[in-house]
Amino acid sequence: MQHKEHQVVVIGGGVVGLTSAWWLLEAGFRVVLLERAPDVGNGASYRNGGQLSYRYVAPLADAGVPWKALRWMFQEAGPLRFRPEADVRQWRWLAQFLANCNTASNRRTTVKLLELGEHSRGMMAQLASTVPLAEFGWRDAGKLVVYRSRALFDAAIARPDPDNSRRVLTGAEAASLEPALASLAPRLAGGIFNSGEAVADCHAFCMALERRLQAHPRFDGILHATATCLFAENGRISAVETDRGWVTGEHFVLAAGIASRNLAATAGVRLPLYPLKGYSLTAPIGPQHAAPAISVTDFERKTLYARIGDQLRVAAMVDMVGEDTSLDPRRMAGLARLARDTMPTAADYSRIEPWAGLRPATPNSAPLLGPTRHGNLWLNVGHGPLGFTFACGTAALLADLMTGRPTPFALGFLAWRP
Repeated sequence: MQHKEHQVVVIGGGVVGLTSAWWLLEAGFRVVLLERAPDVGNGASYRNGGQLSYRYVAPLADAGVPWKALRWMFQEAGPLRFRPEADVRQWRWLAQFLANCNTASNRRTTVKLLELGEHSRGMMAQLASTVPLAEFGWRDAGKLVVYRSRALFDAAIARPDPDNSRRVLTGAEAASLEPALASLAPRLAGGIFNSGEAVADCHAFCMALERRLQAHPRFDGILHATATCLFAENGRISAVETDRGWVTGEHFVLAAGIASRNLAATAGVRLPLYPLKGYSLTAPIGPQHAAPAISVTDFERKTLYARIGDQLRVAAMVDMVGEDTSLDPRRMAGLARLARDTMPTAADYSRIEPWAGLRPATPNSAPLLGPTRHGNLWLNVGHGPLGFTFACGTAALLADLMTGRPTPFALGFLAWRP
């Protein structure tokens, strides 16, 4: 490829890369987007859970999680699978994850993610003037987290509720609020409902935002090529090598999900990312089905249920199996069984569309933003399962950092420190 030098090269065409490109365009930069797939939003953004959980941002690392994880690994339909790799990055990530499995770290991270969530909510509202919410199936559905264990439910309601936004419900009250849970009600200890949480189609959002990018006067287009190497010299990145040639630029933004890890390593930047493989199924909803109107999370089963248009999206599971995106038929069968047991009449489960994707996670579940040791290489990575939730917020923060504007809140450990 022969291209003029671009002002900003954003690497990655998922929800994080697309929002990064948009906010940088609005900040006054000229931007080109580099995406390896023929279309945008085809990676982790394609069939994710669809929930925008601005208040429910519980980090994966917490006190007691290592012992729970050991039990989960021996359960046939457990939420976790682990396959040891001969890759030091897996073991380094696990060591850092275990170091964050304590109450103090969990609370510190939760506070920061709540700040990021509220900022992202505001930025999504701002973007809605350009990308109407109806284009990607947005519904302000609220979120209901249900608990089967009395001990876990009691622990959840004992946590502070600083803005008094939650409603604590009995199992019967939870099923009354969301009738799709009727068959599960006798097994529920209770539930916690938060209004203001939303559901939407992340892939449709990506497609709608791409159309606005293409119409923007400072957008230099999408280059469909696979980035393979960053070329560093004199403390800066001068070009990115792709399978179709070199692309040069003044600034480079890594927003390519788990692919950012290998690409950053070519420039000597070691990112603490690991791919957490998740699964989802999508099933059609007919007039005879009792689909949930509210976004539901089954806390013990770590499973999300969301109605997106005329389809039910069910997402769950964490497989630590490296960069393996293949569909495991046993995991999909387990997810389908769980969905039928939890909401037996919610959708047509005979017409399931399965999906698996890699969620790029940091050990403390917080995204990483800002410049690297190369002055013009910027990060917007590590969103884990909350990429759709945080994408608008981190994109706006990245634009603040790249233009030298103050951020609306202290980034703390969200700011990358090599």
